[in-house]
Amino acid sequence: MKALVVKSTGSWYKVRLEDGSIIDARSRGKLRTANSRNTNHITVGDIVDIDTTGEDYSISKIYDRKNYIIRKSTNLSKETHIIAANIDLAVMVTSLKEPKLKFGFVDRFLVTAAAYQIPAVIVFNKTDLLNESELEYLENLREAYRNIGYESEAISVNDNEGIETIETLISGKISLFSGTSGVGKSSLLNALNPEIDAKVSVVSTANEKGQHTTTFAEMHQINSDSFIIDTPGLKSFGLIDMEPEELKDYFPEMVKLSENCKFGNCKHINEPGCAVKPEFEESRLPIFRYENYIHLYKELEGLKKGN
Repeated sequence: MKALVVKSTGSWYKVRLEDGSIIDARSRGKLRTANSRNTNHITVGDIVDIDTTGEDYSISKIYDRKNYIIRKSTNLSKETHIIAANIDLAVMVTSLKEPKLKFGFVDRFLVTAAAYQIPAVIVFNKTDLLNESELEYLENLREAYRNIGYESEAISVNDNEGIETIETLISGKISLFSGTSGVGKSSLLNALNPEIDAKVSVVSTANEKGQHTTTFAEMHQINSDSFIIDTPGLKSFGLIDMEPEELKDYFPEMVKLSENCKFGNCKHINEPGCAVKPEFEESRLPIFRYENYIHLYKELEGLKKGN
């Protein structure tokens, strides 16, 4: 019988059967060695077949994934960990402050989602903490992302503002929610469905960092046709499957401009006749995006040399 993996805690998995019931299942031994590069062979969002032996359930088959999203393994840098699979929408939950916005993390997330053909949106939480000038800055930032192809929402879970907008955004989808610790991701999940009862982290006033509260990716049902995959407070997403030369293809603002570059293989770094780099240098495109591009490019070069 078919089932949907809703939580992984190692060798045991919680799976949702077609009648809506949740059971515990193990994986068969042959599945555990199916892909030696991944530290996990089954992930949240996988569609699987379940076999029964007496009162025991085992996962006997993993169906082909339409997509997935990964990070580098925490212990083995050359291996990957699949965070989730079969995702309809990737949602980056962040905040302008408390904790401070990390542009690099946001853009890494967007690049990773684009690489695996997952639509992505940004949710800026904690607008209740912003003064007038900060709210204006946020609107300018949202417009900058909108102009390069990414929609965003500005909400305040604390003031219960924008929750209905998020409900509409995720309706009928399996959405992956991610964000650094302390941005209010768990609070948002609880606002969308109080039965989730996700643990909420507290942001340290000394360093504006949150404490990790989610340890395993887990899928939660919001209503009859909407599901959210809650991911741990990840420090970074892995770009391990990507060549440095591919990176530019996942910055949508670069793709169209690159048609005007002198050379077809322009990397938009130091090549003559580049049509992309000047757009950032002359502030027609947000410079932080280009800085993050360079940072990620160098990271990919380092990974390539290390292999």
